[in-house]
Amino acid sequence: MTKAYLNRKISQRVANGHPWIFGNEIDKINGEVQAGDIVEVYTHDQKFIGKGYINPKSQIMVRLLTRDKNEVIDELFFFNKIKAAWNYRQKIGYTENCRLIFGEADFLPALIIDKFNDYFVIQTLSYGIEVWKTAIVNAIRTIFNPKGIYERNDVPVRELEGLEQKKGWLTEPQDTTIIINENGLRFYVDIENGQKTGYFLDQQDNRRAIKHIVKDADVLGVFTYTGTFEIHAASYGAKSVLGLDISENAVAQATKNAELNSLSDTCTFEAVNAFDVLKKWDKAGRQYDVVMLDPPAFTKSRENIQKAVTGYKEINLRGMKLLRPGGFLVTSSCTNLVSPELFIDTIHMAAKDAKRKLRQVTFKTQSSDHPIIWGIENTNYLKFLIVQVL
Repeated sequence: MTKAYLNRKISQRVANGHPWIFGNEIDKINGEVQAGDIVEVYTHDQKFIGKGYINPKSQIMVRLLTRDKNEVIDELFFFNKIKAAWNYRQKIGYTENCRLIFGEADFLPALIIDKFNDYFVIQTLSYGIEVWKTAIVNAIRTIFNPKGIYERNDVPVRELEGLEQKKGWLTEPQDTTIIINENGLRFYVDIENGQKTGYFLDQQDNRRAIKHIVKDADVLGVFTYTGTFEIHAASYGAKSVLGLDISENAVAQATKNAELNSLSDTCTFEAVNAFDVLKKWDKAGRQYDVVMLDPPAFTKSRENIQKAVTGYKEINLRGMKLLRPGGFLVTSSCTNLVSPELFIDTIHMAAKDAKRKLRQVTFKTQSSDHPIIWGIENTNYLKFLIVQVL
């Protein structure tokens, strides 16, 4: 097997178990390699580190799959990894809908598999994992006997790996809109055109956390997408729920989800620019008992972190100003580039500008089917905070 040797001075990230090895960390490769080949990785003094797939065209040149020199990377390897991931999800209580494979957190870098009852959506986001797509599909078929497997590889990051963007059925074609159950509610999932894999499973536990604070409350939800937080609020006994999103399509889907759960009388949605309308409503004196904010990442690169922080501060400031004294702010950030400490500091700065005091109710991360591996910082990305605004 081809061997890659690292520089004398390598990042502690690699030594501590992170599976990514960047091109500038590799000193030499003994032999010719093609994208997708499995290579063994050694330190400069020939100590074995692991085996992984290589792509000379990628900034992340090697992604490690195992630290065991005797482990063979073949179809059975992928079957065993997927079976182990499923056993873990079942053990912690996720059986119907879950993120079955969360990339590095399940030791299969650049692979995402979401399970929506009997349907599976996969993303193979690097060349090395794309090579094994057939093995991955075969494993899903064998373990689950699914109704359908759909690939959502319409993501730009694949082009950095020398791969084309594409999407479509990997099994017999069928309707791409399915219905899932979550916390006793039902939601449409558009696996063909919805964001990411069609639905945000990472907040499924957090949506239960609003149960008590929304009862008999006037609730405003911002960046509603398909209305999941808002519909949960209505089902938990909110007096009124209004959800806002800039996308007409998202609002149409949210409205359909409210109808699906017979909650249209309580829960309505509008297509507006949140930053504009919240400022206007603050001046008009509108007030709510609960404001829920679930914004997009605002940045995908370290260079724009300050821009993201400015966005988070502004939207949280606006949300606080619309709250009655003693009301509750429910707020999130979904990028690992904004650390938990920075996120909390940003909310604190917004509260100072709004001249309001905060009482923390709960601070959580993503649902447990998106596991966090200590030492792999990109697996710890979601921040979910509920505070009382005094």
